[in-house]
Amino acid sequence: MQTGQGQVSELILQDGLRSARIACSGNLIPSPGQYLLAGDDSGPLLPVPLFYTDSAPSGFIAAPPLPDSWNPGYTLRLRGPLGRGFALPASSRRVALVAYDSTPARLRGLIRPALNQNAAVVLVCDSVSDDLADDVEVQPTSALAEVCEWANYIALDVVRENLSELRQRVGNLNQFPASREAQVLVRTPIPCGGLAECGVCAVTLKSNWMMACKDGPVFDWRDIWE
Repeated sequence: MQTGQGQVSELILQDGLRSARIACSGNLIPSPGQYLLAGDDSGPLLPVPLFYTDSAPSGFIAAPPLPDSWNPGYTLRLRGPLGRGFALPASSRRVALVAYDSTPARLRGLIRPALNQNAAVVLVCDSVSDDLADDVEVQPTSALAEVCEWANYIALDVVRENLSELRQRVGNLNQFPASREAQVLVRTPIPCGGLAECGVCAVTLKSNWMMACKDGPVFDWRDIWE
């Protein structure tokens, strides 16, 4: 984990939402699924988690949502990278990216690595998706079961409150053979970034619970199956 200074260098619209290019040193750039905590000197506001969505010169593009007060030139205090990110197997040739209840912003960082290893990529989402590579197929969440059966690596993104619903919809994932990998990014408040062990980000697993801020926010699907 590193600390340092960053800056909002540009505001952009991605999938219809406000995102930003963050200028920072290379050792602060999170991998897909990891996050940074970004603070400022404006008062007692909680730090903002920044997730990687794409690369950018001298930094990266941070996924929405972002505070309305952030404008180009805004200086940030950064801590990270934090947490556990996605691990795309080098052998995967059929990759499914499932944005279950939000935009695919936090999954976009897996597209280029997957295409670079000659994998076919299917994005499952119900939101508008801009500027995708021509090789990426887009399917609605109504096709979730079929896409999961096709894929040999599945990356999912879901808010903690919808995790039980997602478990029900793709419950057959726990029957997948060992050759099929599935990971899920569980979105939950992560205010302390693993420092205070406050439990706000607790995620229920099979027989216990873990903290998304440091044990996640990306978990193996079989670890959270009930």
